[in-house]
Amino acid sequence: MAVTLHGVVVILIFYVTVSAGAEEMYSNYELVSEEEPIDEGPRLDYNDPTWCHLLSLANGELSCVSPRGRSYRSTLGTRCEMTCDRGYKLVGKSSVLCLANRRWSGTAFCRQKRCHVLHLNPHGRYTCTQGFVVDSRCDYTCAAGYRIIGQHSRTCQPDGSWSSIEPVCTDDDPPKIRCPMSRAKYADPGALTAKVAWDPPVATDTADKALEVILVGQGPDTAFKEGGTIVRYKVYDLARNRAGCKFIVRVVVRRCEVLKPPMHGYLSCSSDTNNYGAVCEYHCDGGYERTGTSSRVCQFNHSWSGAPAECRQMEFRSNVKTVSALLDQFYEKRRLLIISTPGLMNQEYRLQNLMIQKSRCGLDLRHVTVIELLGSAPQERGRIKAKPLHPGVIEGLRQAFRISRSYFSMLILDKNGVDRERFITPMSSDELFAYIDDFLLDEEERDRLELHRDFCT
Repeated sequence: MAVTLHGVVVILIFYVTVSAGAEEMYSNYELVSEEEPIDEGPRLDYNDPTWCHLLSLANGELSCVSPRGRSYRSTLGTRCEMTCDRGYKLVGKSSVLCLANRRWSGTAFCRQKRCHVLHLNPHGRYTCTQGFVVDSRCDYTCAAGYRIIGQHSRTCQPDGSWSSIEPVCTDDDPPKIRCPMSRAKYADPGALTAKVAWDPPVATDTADKALEVILVGQGPDTAFKEGGTIVRYKVYDLARNRAGCKFIVRVVVRRCEVLKPPMHGYLSCSSDTNNYGAVCEYHCDGGYERTGTSSRVCQFNHSWSGAPAECRQMEFRSNVKTVSALLDQFYEKRRLLIISTPGLMNQEYRLQNLMIQKSRCGLDLRHVTVIELLGSAPQERGRIKAKPLHPGVIEGLRQAFRISRSYFSMLILDKNGVDRERFITPMSSDELFAYIDDFLLDEEERDRLELHRDFCT
């Protein structure tokens, strides 16, 4: 019984315990049916200081406010504000709250900011301290021969842009050119020029390979005149930078002393009258003939060849017996004006003779000698000035040039003895001179006549 009693007691105690628990359960929870058992789960303590996991923000800072004070960073209801360091950008929510489900209301992280990749300069380069991230500085340099226009460096700014504008490298280094050495050359014989040659200069540039070299003035392998001539070259690179150089070409003309013209004569010289190779010919005025050399040449040693010629008064022999002997004395020296008249009292002759006397000086300037054939046989006479001619010469002239004795006439022979013109009426001095000047004088004689035109006035 004791055992039984003991067992009863045990049973009662168990019952009481269960009853007490049931009462407590009913007082705290709603009544549930026996078909729906209760899942109590773990007991939660909202005062737990680490309700949500501890936040961390790489490359940034957290500023949290908790209902329980500043020393709490993850209790229920804690709010954290997130900011990123310089050079970083917040991605996500900037403010999160610790919720009852023990999670934060959002996430965020700091992403590093970057500027765009800089363009490569065609004639330069750049180096950066930290690549293309914020506060990285990129320094620009230019290739040899180029200069930076703009800022020498750029910095990546917090907003992702580069400071200032992109610099450029410009070519401001002019090219280099070197001209040939100055040179001198003697003029060619008989000329006042010399042909001078040289190699064109070569230009270089630090930036460009293709250069435009321009010659200013006379070029090589051309005839340069006496004295100094400046030859210039200029060159441009592709950026139109300019450089230039110059040298002197000097042509030296060897010269002899200036020849003096002979008395009663003159000189006609080729080229520049006294330069090396020039030829000077001696000429005598009307009524004078040359003795000695006909021409002289200026030689390389600055001296003239031969000896100077002289002009002496022309002496002719009137006592010759043939017309050829007479004409030979005047060949290539004098022109002849042959006047024929039937008699001294012929009116046409007297008028013409008067005009001839007044024009003696002009005829001498034109190298004209007057021959007169007067009258008819047996009283016929011939003369040059006051010197009489042999009868055989008179007849020879009439036969050779068919000169009639029966009427007045005039005949002009050139220096070669050729019949050039006939007149059957008297000619004034002006008419006669005009014909001689236009048809018988060469260009050199006309020039000489022009110089002495006032001599007979």
